[in-house]
Amino acid sequence: MATSTDRKVSVSRPRPTPSRIQDLAATPESPRTPLLRSTSSIYGSPGGSFRSEEEYIVLELGSRYLRGGFPGESAPRCTLNFGPDQQRRVGDYRQWNPEYASKRRKRKRGEEWGREYELYRMDLRDEDLGLIEDKFERAMREAHNKYFLLDPKPRRVLLALPPLMPRELLSTFLSVLFTNFQAPSVTLLSSPILSAVAAGLRSALVIDMGWAETTITGVYEFREVHQRRSIRAGKYLSEEMAKMLNEELAKRGIATPGDDITFEEAEEVLSRVGWCDTLDEKTSNGEDEFVDAPEELPDPSISIPFPLAIPPTTLTLPFSALSSPAETAIFASATPLHDFDDHDLPLHILAYRALLSLPIDVRKVCMSRIIITGGVSNLPGLKTRLLKEVDKLVQQKRWDNVKSYGSANEKHERLIRERQQRLQARTSDSTKVADTTDPDIESTPVLAGLAEPETDPIADKLAHLNMKMIPTATNIGGVIRGVESLGAWAGASLIAQMRVKGIVEIERDKFLQHGLQGASREKEISVVPQRQSMGPGMRPGAGDRGSWTLGVWA
Repeated sequence: MATSTDRKVSVSRPRPTPSRIQDLAATPESPRTPLLRSTSSIYGSPGGSFRSEEEYIVLELGSRYLRGGFPGESAPRCTLNFGPDQQRRVGDYRQWNPEYASKRRKRKRGEEWGREYELYRMDLRDEDLGLIEDKFERAMREAHNKYFLLDPKPRRVLLALPPLMPRELLSTFLSVLFTNFQAPSVTLLSSPILSAVAAGLRSALVIDMGWAETTITGVYEFREVHQRRSIRAGKYLSEEMAKMLNEELAKRGIATPGDDITFEEAEEVLSRVGWCDTLDEKTSNGEDEFVDAPEELPDPSISIPFPLAIPPTTLTLPFSALSSPAETAIFASATPLHDFDDHDLPLHILAYRALLSLPIDVRKVCMSRIIITGGVSNLPGLKTRLLKEVDKLVQQKRWDNVKSYGSANEKHERLIRERQQRLQARTSDSTKVADTTDPDIESTPVLAGLAEPETDPIADKLAHLNMKMIPTATNIGGVIRGVESLGAWAGASLIAQMRVKGIVEIERDKFLQHGLQGASREKEISVVPQRQSMGPGMRPGAGDRGSWTLGVWA
């Protein structure tokens, strides 16, 4: 009877009409779910359902910082630095001492410049992996509890790393993410490729000016095809700035022995008033006399206070002196080329040699898409100066792999001049070509490397058809050109938002079971076709390439 009564009550309930719905919506009551909204997600689209296993956290890890945020955002939620203030022990209350902030904190004896502000170094011989693990875990907990404000549900991690990360460091970071934060999977992506993605490019020459080193990577169709590196980066620049300030203080008799500029002061001066001088635009008329040279403006002076010095002092120096550290650390224009090793080449020479090492079709694309990124690239005037220096080298040396011709140098220069004259004669009118062309130049034999290639009409027609279908902005090639990028983190955020599956995608269970060895073992290659079914109870081994690989980190 109860069932029939309930049925009668439910049937006799009046059906809401559109006017009734408007009256209910107009009544001043508590918020309610609209009657026309479907509360069932069974018939909804799969993209609209809430699935926690597809949520990502985007992380970018450098030697001095950790950036984190969520997919689809243009900037990270937090940027956490690693310094001595973040490494205090429990019960260390020195920061609340009134005299603590007014004293210079000197370096420990024998400690390298900026060592306390680094998370890791590529040279692991003197590194404590346990300490690195604790620092990284503390930074991740601070990001989760203070900036992300997430519930304890496990979320996938997309981690942006340098392409040459030591495997011991990589294993340490992965163990923290899998063990302490219960991440279901971690996707590893290379920072140069992400910088190209953030610039909207598939191919580029990425110059990443980091803290410990500068890497120049040739990216072609989202693949790293060539890489070079140099120690001329942020650490070298900061040390040169401190050295210049100490010398200026010593000249004026202000500094006392043993009271040098600290790391914090040098970094503060570099970030506030440091700059890089651009190339001089004056043109020469061939007689070492400049034509239309602009009038030299007076060099302004700038005052830099040092309140932590004993006694507090203020250093006044010309503004042009603040560009000398970048000139010395990045370009080293006063040092001859034969004094450099392969690991400390100036950046413009390193970029030119990186382009020279690329295949000619890859070079044509990459030289017109040069991305200068990294913390040091924010120095005013540095990007403009670097692009001008590379363009100057290309105009002088062209794309010749021979560095010195020895006794044949004069003949080589003569052939280059003759080739330039021939090109100028061909671009002029036909009547002028007959009058100005020297018959001796036409009869001079030309080396195969300097000869002009024969024109192929079929290739020219295909290139012309290609130009019609492809936008003009993407067709630029063969010239030195810089492209702005939003950075590696923005590229990682875009990839995570688009659900792009990476090559290096590590699952938690496989990593905890086999570690990095599960991806590092080589699988034997067989030409015999294998059966798809392995039988009941059979599982592929830990080194199966079908599971996951280390990609560029292998």
